[in-house]
Amino acid sequence: MRALMLAALDGDAVAYRTLLAELSRHLRPYFTRRLHAAHSSHAEDLVQETLLAVHSRRMTYDRDRPFTAWLHAVAHHKFVDHIRRHAIRPTVQLDDDAPIFARDESEDAAARMDVDTVLQTVSPRTGALIRQVKVEGASIAEAAKAAGMTETAAKVSIHRGLKALTARFAGGRDDR
Repeated sequence: MRALMLAALDGDAVAYRTLLAELSRHLRPYFTRRLHAAHSSHAEDLVQETLLAVHSRRMTYDRDRPFTAWLHAVAHHKFVDHIRRHAIRPTVQLDDDAPIFARDESEDAAARMDVDTVLQTVSPRTGALIRQVKVEGASIAEAAKAAGMTETAAKVSIHRGLKALTARFAGGRDDR
C-alpha cells in the first residue's frame, strides 16, 4: 500500500483509485472488529470517514515512514471520534427517581412547629391571618374573605399581630 500511496502523491490517478479500493478492503474488517455487534452497521460510515480523512490529509504523510502506521493513526482517530459521538450516556428522568432525590423535611417540620408555637401567642384569628398571608402566600383579600372581615381590618390585625410578636420575641425592641 505504501507504493500506491507514493505513486498517488506523485499524481498517479490509477494508483490513487487502487489505493482507495485497497484501503476500503483493509479498513472494513478493522472497524467491524472494534465495533460492538449492535453497531457493526457503522463500520461502512467509518470506512468512508477515514477515506475522506486520508484524502484531505494525504499531504501530511511522511514518505520516509511506514504508510500503515499513518493509516492506522488516522483510522484510530476516526474510531475514537465515532465512539465519542455515539457513546451511550445513560440518562434518568428526575421525575421517575423522585425517591432518590427526596427532600429531608425534618428542618421544615421543626420550622412549622416553631411557627405554630409563635402564632399561639396571638389571638387565633390574628394567627390564622398571619399564617395565610405571610406563610402560605395568600393575598390580604383572600385571607380577609376567609376570616369574614374587611381587607382593612385584616391588614390592621396582621400588622398588630406582627408588632406584638416582634415585641415579644425581640426582647421588646422596636427596630423602626
